Amino acid sequence: MGVTDVFIADAAERETGLAAILNEFDTSEFTGAAVALKANYNSADPYPASTHIDTLRVIAETILSENPRSVTLAERSGMGNTRDILQDRGVIALSQQAGFSVTVLDEIDRGGWQEIQSPGLHWSRGFFLPKIVTRADRVIQTCCLKTHRYGGHFTMSLKNSVGLVAKMVPGIVYDFMHELHTSPHQRKMIAEINRFYRTDLVVMDAADGFATGGPDKGKIVRPGVIVAGTDRVAVDAVGIALLRGTGSTREVMEGRIFGLDQIARAAEIGVGIGSAKEIRLMPLDSRSEEVASQVRDRLDTEG
Repeated sequence: MGVTDVFIADAAERETGLAAILNEFDTSEFTGAAVALKANYNSADPYPASTHIDTLRVIAETILSENPRSVTLAERSGMGNTRDILQDRGVIALSQQAGFSVTVLDEIDRGGWQEIQSPGLHWSRGFFLPKIVTRADRVIQTCCLKTHRYGGHFTMSLKNSVGLVAKMVPGIVYDFMHELHTSPHQRKMIAEINRFYRTDLVVMDAADGFATGGPDKGKIVRPGVIVAGTDRVAVDAVGIALLRGTGSTREVMEGRIFGLDQIARAAEIGVGIGSAKEIRLMPLDSRSEEVASQVRDRLDTEG
């Protein structure tokens, strides 16, 4: 049985917490690399619906300080025009100031997409991911802590990957997002996306989150931590434990954490770990030690 580390830091001072948690990873691996960055800009609603601009800035500046060959944020929004949303949330301005690129996935041509077909998928026609992500040397994802009222049940790192999948591909008359959101297999389909691109770092900004509703609005709760790791399944399992500690929807609260569809399917197909026992929590301060203890209890009893 393998073990994956999940780091937890106090988010009372967001930038301090992010700096502490990023210091736990070997960021020199980004030197000379083509780096793809996926944040959470599904709508123009403010954090915790969308990635906090300070979170994006600290992550981007940390990567850029290692002299990568390129850093490109790739995004497709589901609730509005992607470019307008990125403009409204300050992402375009930040990219120009910090020195990274932005690719609006709705605007790329057919040659920019990689078709994904594989036996056993719950996608009837497969799906498409951007080559800028599938061919990247390194991929970083930063997500939020939220429930999802449109059938995903929760949206953290696994669900954040939906914003990489094409809704429509030039030359193909088919709406892939319509299939996803009307399928009884939606949560398994979400998990399956993650099998086809790598992640080298996942940062979940759980200073605040939505315990009901989501992804754009909901009941705000304040776990007060930053969570990070390299394993999407582990990070999401910790996120579920955090939401259960605040009280959340029936779909999030009931059953074993590793029995929830997104997590179970992702573990089944090798996206990440297969059990809560494989998560080693690494708190970085006194506040996160308290949170880690509560999360560990939930993982041990409900994982």
